[in-house]
Amino acid sequence: MPPLARAGSPAAIVLDKVNKWFGASHVLRDVSLTVAEQERVVVCGPSGSGKSTMIRCINRLEKHQQGRIVVDGTELTDDTRALDTIRREVGMVFQSFNLFPHLTILENCTLAPIEVRRMPRTEAEELAMSFLQRVRIPEQAKKYPAQLSGGQQQRVAIARALCMRPKVMLFDEPTSALDPEMIKEVLDTMIELADSGMTMICVTHEMGFARRVADRVVFMDQGEIVESGTPEQMFATPRTDRLQLFLSQILRGG
Repeated sequence: MPPLARAGSPAAIVLDKVNKWFGASHVLRDVSLTVAEQERVVVCGPSGSGKSTMIRCINRLEKHQQGRIVVDGTELTDDTRALDTIRREVGMVFQSFNLFPHLTILENCTLAPIEVRRMPRTEAEELAMSFLQRVRIPEQAKKYPAQLSGGQQQRVAIARALCMRPKVMLFDEPTSALDPEMIKEVLDTMIELADSGMTMICVTHEMGFARRVADRVVFMDQGEIVESGTPEQMFATPRTDRLQLFLSQILRGG
């Protein structure tokens, strides 16, 4: 099992008393979290606990109203230059695959490196093929998303994010839209990525993945971080009634 943190590693992500409202609904309540470089953090919690909102705030897909978020030394503000800097360094994989249906798999993967990083097309295509090889679907490069299974499309989404060579990867329940038989192939890809040393924050209900990959598990409920610790601590000796209830429901299928 990986260590709790990378000793001496600088902070990759810092959230300091972050608050977020949707209208009158207070969805993030003084959320503070520091993620070290190369640390793998799995975030779990019941629906509506704020976990997806939290990671969407990290790359400004949602705007927090109070507190500070710092990514790789750059604070998230209304400054578009800072936002562009952060988005170049943070890759994100969503529940839905968000692939462009009119582009081939290779074109989906090369679009951002060419347009955002100004990478020559030949170099971008070589990079994309290397990552498609890494997620084990290089033979699908010339196909269109509709010709692939859900699991294959999600692996393309991971490869596409990696093509920007991000320092941090965010996963927002990446297996929740998949059929059960497709979940393992995506989780295997994510495990391989985690083992390579990538800094990761993953929102998921896949507790086997958390046990295998996480340096730290963070449990959220009602917009707050209720408890965090190593997988062993969280699963074997949960300290709060809220986490005990959640684990009893999810590990026994509700």
